[in-house]
Amino acid sequence: MTPFLDVQNLTKTFGALVLLQDINFSVGEGQKVGLIAKNGTGKSTLLEILAGHESYDDGKIIFRNDIRLSFLEQTPKFDPDERVIDACFNHQGDEERLLRAKQILTQLHIFDLYQPMRQLSGGQQKRVALANVLITQPDFLILDEPTNHLDLDMIVWLENYLSRSTLTLLMVTHDRYFLDHVCNVIIELDDRNIYTYRGNYAYYLDKRQERIDNQRSEIQRANNLYRKELEWMRRMPQARGHKARYREEAFYELQSKANQRIQDRQLRLKASNVYIGSKIFECQYVSKKFADSDGNEKIILDNFYYNFARFEKMGIVGANGTGKSTFVKMLLGLVPPDGGRFDIGQTVRFGYFSQEGLTFDDDDKVIDAVTNIADVIDLGGGRKMTASQFLNYFMFEPEQQHNYIYKLSGGERRKLYLCTVLMRNPNFLVLDEPTNDLDIQTLQVLEEYLQDFPGCVIIVSHDRYFMDKVVDHLLVFEGEGRVADFPGNYTQYREWCSLKSKQEKNKRQDDKNNADSKSSKNYHHDTRKRMSYKEKREYEQLTKDIDSLEAEQKALEDALCSGKLSVEELTEKSKRLPLLKQELDDKEMRWLELSELA
Repeated sequence: MTPFLDVQNLTKTFGALVLLQDINFSVGEGQKVGLIAKNGTGKSTLLEILAGHESYDDGKIIFRNDIRLSFLEQTPKFDPDERVIDACFNHQGDEERLLRAKQILTQLHIFDLYQPMRQLSGGQQKRVALANVLITQPDFLILDEPTNHLDLDMIVWLENYLSRSTLTLLMVTHDRYFLDHVCNVIIELDDRNIYTYRGNYAYYLDKRQERIDNQRSEIQRANNLYRKELEWMRRMPQARGHKARYREEAFYELQSKANQRIQDRQLRLKASNVYIGSKIFECQYVSKKFADSDGNEKIILDNFYYNFARFEKMGIVGANGTGKSTFVKMLLGLVPPDGGRFDIGQTVRFGYFSQEGLTFDDDDKVIDAVTNIADVIDLGGGRKMTASQFLNYFMFEPEQQHNYIYKLSGGERRKLYLCTVLMRNPNFLVLDEPTNDLDIQTLQVLEEYLQDFPGCVIIVSHDRYFMDKVVDHLLVFEGEGRVADFPGNYTQYREWCSLKSKQEKNKRQDDKNNADSKSSKNYHHDTRKRMSYKEKREYEQLTKDIDSLEAEQKALEDALCSGKLSVEELTEKSKRLPLLKQELDDKEMRWLELSELA
């Protein structure tokens, strides 16, 4: 069968820089392809070329004629005065498409279809762009970092949406769980070579390691032969016959192979010269609220207390808009609390990596951005690392360090910003969405650094894989000022939530089944506190209310996905759903309290 996409000998240069050279690959119908490469090696450029937004120098790009294509840019651009609905519609008056737009935008937490795009944050605009791509119901999707600016529930929803067997896609993403769950083919662009792995991300990791081990063995054999041939070259007579010339040519080929570098890192950067005292910070009954865009009061924290432990590595998770970034900005003194205070230890030195990033002087060189902070970083134990060595560890090669910053890709700028934060040698790292736009290789280096980091860490992130590798504790921002404290990583938290939900449902079912036997049970020798008559009536009513709310929630979700509602009905049901979920959570919590007395 003809593939959806066939790329043949594609070459792209920028001046003297060869970005892509003789690239060949194809995407077949039903394949879900993840493209992996280091920042700055042309991932986004390749997608822009395929979408027709960027020219190329040589080669062929062949799409199958009968397919519809949609492209999600890494940084979408909109008319600031255009309304959300117009941005999704492209001014096409299609009632069916309007219904799909409302459904998908609701899933992505965009509720006001008539506000101008200028009122939306960059993250919200990315979600509108994603909705626009999905609304068209294409045959072939090309997506550049689709999970950026999505909260965890949205990411899970998008995973399920893209996993449908009828969809074909090619995407770049740093989210490794997303890659593993969605993709069935991984294409790696490494040193201008294409390697294809027909499996998910876990399969790719296994086979890539095999490839690197084989390359390392070949290079080691080449090194051994090179040393022998080098001795021969040094003592070779001046008069060269045909065999000598042939052997000389083979020597230079062998020399090239022996000098190859394998980028798989064998070293771990351990910053042991970091001291932090026993007192970290105490969040003393802090409260914070503000008015949202509709003028409604939004509670971020309500009399919240927490005492941060020494060496703690904490993750902060929650839906968009629940106050995660506001919390860390209050901790850093960038936003004042309405009530309470943060009592911070005297030895604490914060290193802050913000979502917004850092503005560099484009006329500076890469190395200057780091040496302006320090020439050397002290790693402790007599170990020191120069600024150049530190940059090299984060995969800025020596020749690249002397390039001007304006030549860097968006991901490389984020990586350089990270280096400037770490180069200050802080003992308390606060990282707000650090994984956005970073390549997977950089994330692996950062994970190792944070695992070995002897200070404290707070991470706000929607990257589940990254959180599981680094954090040992979660603060879960649930909205309306509620913050749950969970002792574990993100996967453990999701498993706990799932188990808790099943236990609650099973217990309610058991209570119904055993209602008669419980009423006749002899409690004569039971000294536990019992429900009052009023609490018993409340408990019985809660059981009925929870069943009713669960049924209503299922009906609402089914209706929103049906494509049969009018715009007015969609608006009404979209507003009802989050309120219903909150009401259900509250009643389940009260039901659990009373069930202890049953």
